[in-house]
Parts: sequence; structure tokens; C-alpha cells
Amino acid sequence: MSSRDSKHSSDIKVDNIEKIEDIENVSIPSLDAHYDTTFVRKTIRMVDWRMLPLLGLVYSLALIDRTNLGAARTAGMQEDLRLDIGNRYSIASMIYFFPYILLQIPGNIILRWMGSRTWLTICVTGWGIAQLGMAFVPTWGFLCLCRVFLGAFESGFFPSLVFIITTWYKRYEVQQRLAVFYLSSIAITSFSSILAFAITLLKGKAGLNGWQWIFLIEGLLTIVLGILTWFFIPDFPDKSKFLSEKQRKMILDRVEADRGDSIPDQLTWEKLARHLKDPLLWAFAFMFLASTVPAYAIVFFITIILKGMGYSETQALLLTAPPGIFAAMSCFFFAWLSDRTRSRAGWLVVQNLICITGLALAAYSTSNPVRYFGLFLVDAGATGCIPGVLAYSSNNITSHTKRAVQTATIIAAGGVGGIMATTVFRQQDFPRYVNGLWATIGLQLFMMVLLGITTFVFKRRNRLRREGKLGPLEGQPSFYHTI
Repeated sequence: MSSRDSKHSSDIKVDNIEKIEDIENVSIPSLDAHYDTTFVRKTIRMVDWRMLPLLGLVYSLALIDRTNLGAARTAGMQEDLRLDIGNRYSIASMIYFFPYILLQIPGNIILRWMGSRTWLTICVTGWGIAQLGMAFVPTWGFLCLCRVFLGAFESGFFPSLVFIITTWYKRYEVQQRLAVFYLSSIAITSFSSILAFAITLLKGKAGLNGWQWIFLIEGLLTIVLGILTWFFIPDFPDKSKFLSEKQRKMILDRVEADRGDSIPDQLTWEKLARHLKDPLLWAFAFMFLASTVPAYAIVFFITIILKGMGYSETQALLLTAPPGIFAAMSCFFFAWLSDRTRSRAGWLVVQNLICITGLALAAYSTSNPVRYFGLFLVDAGATGCIPGVLAYSSNNITSHTKRAVQTATIIAAGGVGGIMATTVFRQQDFPRYVNGLWATIGLQLFMMVLLGITTFVFKRRNRLRREGKLGPLEGQPSFYHTI
């Protein structure tokens, strides 16, 4: 959206901003100085508490519902549905991602048209019903069908959450919020295997096996949370109802002054095509793909890898939690550091190196404790990169339409990463999965190359803009790229 489009709303008043000479080295003056700082802090905290805990809780259930096949497999599903035949388990894991990928962009378009409350309630309740149905499937084919519906309903959820969050905050406030939302879900998800173990103790009750109880209880919890979503989910700032008019205007003023896109623009086919032709969009998408492969590999295969180390079923389920807790702490630390230094690419590279180190230890160490420590590093490096890439991409664009298209495309690429994770970690490579670990290392190296390219491009554009040799970046006179 251009700055001219932003001025269509007469009730949005934005202070003049001095030209930022060098976003990398100069401290940016406060963009909301004309508001009382106590009022600003109080309002932002109100938004934080209204938005982040609920979204984190709902997304944690999305992750649990999406990735609990590993726990269910060890709790009797493999024998009941004969998932040990051929690649049935990998197919059941992978098939979820096809509707998840294809419906990302339509989901974000529906979001603006339908509103966040209605759309997200449909998504959450829908995948809860699909999860509940998985408790009663008689064959692995019906399991795959339920996974298709699960992917279809979940496809509209995560990109919608990221889109909504990025419209409420200034650029250098975004990653910490994404990290809080994401790490809260990761922390809860880390205990999902322990929860699954506790649920499996119901084995035999009502004639259901342990894996069926996992899907039944977690599906019912999701449906209940879907109903709560209707009552408490926040909308976009320009449509918000839980803030006063003064608070709403302050939020919009801050966003407008920061990047000039507080008011949504209209999506057209011409804009959609233009956004999809941007090569940087695809660079960010491949970065997100590279980040999600190790993240999905951990959630799908950690219990299986731990069993391959010689641990019992109970021990494998219980040992899945500590790496997730460590990853959550690492994720928030790097998010805080990234927002504090106003730098993205460099800290992403550091986390890529952490992930690579963990993958090497998991692949080649002969000591099970060392291999287990490697899983800590893999989880930490991959988990931190996910909100990092989302923040990096959202910091370098303006307009609601581009944000909607780019966010959906990037997260769709994450779905491709999920497919890759379920296919490169092959059953015949059990228990060490060396080929899958090497494929994941290659993706981390590729992501580091992409980060080098985007850093060069953004620095060059900023320099040319400062020298007056390039027009306004992203259509905003005061906009400079975040490195």
C-alpha cells in the first residue's frame, strides 16, 4: 500500500518523521512520542495479554494435533492400523501437508473478508472434529482422510495468526511477540508426549486402545477451545472492539508512523501477481522451509529416535519434553537479542550453526547422552529460526495485501518442509536416520547462503536510497530495510 493510500482515513494523524539516515547504526527516535509513555505501555500490555496467551494456547493444540502421530504410533496405533507395512506411517504424516499448503493464501484472503473471530473459530473447531474422528478410524486409509481434513482446517490458522500479530506492533516489537506466542506453544507442546503417556493409561476403557484415547481427548479439548476462540479472539487493529477509541487510534498511529500501512489496502489480481513475482518472497519462503524441516523432524521422530537409542516406550515419551523446554528458552533469548540489536540475518545464521552442530552429533556420536544433547541443539536452532524468519520477512515489507500474500506463501513453504521431513527420514534408515540428518544439514547451509544474498541486497538498497539513487523503498519515503 502506498503512503497516498494510507492517508484515505482522515482520523489517522501521524507525526512527521525525520529521515532515518542509517537504520543499521542510528538509534531510531520514538515514533509515539506525542502519546504519554505510561498510556502507551499500558495499552501495549493490554494488547499483549489479550492476544498472545490465547493464540499461543490455540496454536499449541494445533501443533499437538498435527504431530501426535508419533506418540499414537508408539501407543498401539502401528499394530492396530498396520502402519509397519511399507511407508504407511510416512504417507499418513505427509498427506496432511497437501491441503495445508494449497489453502494458505485463500485462508488469508478469507480472513480479511470474514473477520478473525468467525474464520479462526471455524478453523479451530473444524480441525478439532477431524482430530476427534481419528480416534475411531478402522483402517489407515480413513486415518489419512482425517489427516486431509486436519490439514485443510489448520491451513488457515497459523498464517492468520502471524498476519494479525504483525499488524498490531512496530517492526522492532514483532519478533519478541512472535517468539512469545510461538515459544508458549512450543513449551506446551513439549509436554504433549507426557500428556499422551498419561492418556494412554486409559487403555482398555470403553473398549478403546491408548492411541484412540489420545485423539479423543485432544480432539475434544480443541473443540472446546474453538468455542472460546469465538468469544475472546482479537481482530485487526482497525476493527478492534476491546480497546477504547483513543487506544485504537494510538495503535494505528504507531504502525502508520513506523511503516505506513496501518490502514488495509484492497487486494486485486494485479497486486497478487506482483507480490508473487517478488524474488525476495521466495527467498524468505525457502528460509522458512529450511527451518521447518528439522522442527518437524523432531516432533515426528523424536520418540522413535529415542526408542532406537534403547530407551523404553515410557522413557522415550518422557524424554521428549526437556529439548522442547530448552528450545523455548533459546527461542525467546534470540528474539529478544534480535529486537534489541534490530538485526535479523546474523542471529538466524547463529541458530543455523547451532542446528547443524546438533544434527552432526545426533548422526555420528556413539554415545546416547551426546546424541540426546544433539537433539537439544537441533530443536533450539530450528525453533528459534521459525519466528526469526517470520519477523525478518515482515520487517521488510509494507501493505496489508503484501503481508497477507507473503505470510501465507512463507507458511505454505513450511508445509513443504513438513513433507520433506516425513520423507527424508525413511523407515529403512532407522534408528540413526543419517540420510535425513544430512539432508537437513544441507538445508541449513542453503539457508545461510540465502541470508547472505538478502543481506547484500538490503544493504545495497539502503545505501542507494541514502545516496538518492533509488526511489522510496516499499513505497514509503522513510522506510529502510532491516538487515
